[in-house]
Amino acid sequence: MDAISMIIGLIGGLGLFLFGMKLMGDGLENAAGEGLKNILEKVTSNPIMGVLIGTIVTAVIQSSSATTVMVVGFVNAGLMNLSQAVGVIMGANIGTTITGQLVAFKLDHIAPIFVGVGSAIVLFSKSNKRREFGNIVLGFGILFMGMGIMGDSMKPISNAPQFQNLVVAIGDNWLIGLIVGLAMTAIVQSSSATTGILIALASTGSIDMNVALPIILGCNIGTCVTALLSSIGTSKTARKAAIIHLFFNVLGTLIFIPLRGVLVNIVQYISPMDVKRQIANAHTIFNITNTLVLLPLSKYLIIAANKLIPGEDQVEKVGATFIDERFLETPVIALGQVIKEVSRMANKAKENLEISMGAFRENDDQLVSKVYENEKIINALEEDITTYLVKLSKTELSDEQKGIIASTFHVVNDIERIGDHAENIADLTSEKIIKRLEYTAQGMGELKQMYDYTLHALEVAIESYKIHDPKRIEEVSAIEQRIDELEKEFREAHISRLNSGVCSPNAGAVFLDIISNLERIGDHAKNIAENVTNTFA
Repeated sequence: MDAISMIIGLIGGLGLFLFGMKLMGDGLENAAGEGLKNILEKVTSNPIMGVLIGTIVTAVIQSSSATTVMVVGFVNAGLMNLSQAVGVIMGANIGTTITGQLVAFKLDHIAPIFVGVGSAIVLFSKSNKRREFGNIVLGFGILFMGMGIMGDSMKPISNAPQFQNLVVAIGDNWLIGLIVGLAMTAIVQSSSATTGILIALASTGSIDMNVALPIILGCNIGTCVTALLSSIGTSKTARKAAIIHLFFNVLGTLIFIPLRGVLVNIVQYISPMDVKRQIANAHTIFNITNTLVLLPLSKYLIIAANKLIPGEDQVEKVGATFIDERFLETPVIALGQVIKEVSRMANKAKENLEISMGAFRENDDQLVSKVYENEKIINALEEDITTYLVKLSKTELSDEQKGIIASTFHVVNDIERIGDHAENIADLTSEKIIKRLEYTAQGMGELKQMYDYTLHALEVAIESYKIHDPKRIEEVSAIEQRIDELEKEFREAHISRLNSGVCSPNAGAVFLDIISNLERIGDHAKNIAENVTNTFA
């Protein structure tokens, strides 16, 4: 019965630990919001900056696996190269040790206070920011309650002969400890959880550093499993990023195996009477030292990955570039990528408007074909983005983020309609070319004037969405009103030309259809700006 109680306590305590860590990480992530997205966008070819960014992001989201999976996603999308990815991956390994340092504190006795305070803030606060702070406090408390339950459930284990035999075996053979750590982390998908279990065991006096260190080294290899699984079906470059993560942790382990006695002496010197702190410090020292040693050798890790997975990706991506399902683990990052993808789609629609009007002016069939090619890309992007938004809307989001997603559905629809109107203009251009339609200088001048206003309205609307600036609605509204006025004015002027015989009926019908399409594009530009206003005002 004691064994069953121990297993129940361990499972429950580990569940609370993981849930508390997730709740705290989500709270920190949502509180950081745009800041977290901006940090990731600052990744450069400077490897030291990459390490710093990887450390910060992992400390916020409380998971090196999630950070590494995101890196695989960025590389797969072509937004990050391998040299940039190496630094972030190394930094993620450092960032994940912060959780271990946190749980090494003996706070399980006061954890219920954090749970009570955090719950009160979440339940009674009307402000989203306060609720996110409440989630951080609540997660912190739940995490330590889980640690306490794990520690209490493991107290009887120290007297079990089987466990004592395992401890002796690991102490005598580091390979067994390595395999145990690797297997535990591969199963629970979290090196922090494995470290937490070790610290809980240490609190019962069951293990010392000679037993814990090989397991810590093994858990660093086990955490690579998540990224390796995530890289299945991705581009060659993304798979190389996952392999580099494995190389980094395996090489670090091989470096430290002969030096494990030195590391044990160091952490015991720093915290002579506290095995929990020794475990946390060993995890931190290992990852920092590993990064200092291997960061200057990162180009050789890339060479090794290129040897293992030869060749480059040749296929050009037609659909979405910035979004990837791996980002859904971190919704604030996923939402930032959606905004980039929608902006790309909008610029593609704007480009089609420019090409279609250029084709009309120059009677260019090749430009008409280019419009049709771009329209396929716009339609593919609409499908990809809409599908992604549906999945993103099912994740844990703040009210503000839910509002942005809801408005983005409308923005994507408006952009798709703008693409349709540009395609309509291309169709009318083909008709103009086939029927050899001619227009007066006055008529072409009117089209150019209306097109210029329409293009400007679209540019302002796209910019307002990209930078979340609701103040631009007034500018777009004024331009759109002027487009409506011009549409009426030019329609009447062209009808007069038709009546006077200056313009043929066929040419007149095409002219009126074009100004109608331009007017509708102006309407959709205004819709985009209004959605930004409703969301960010």
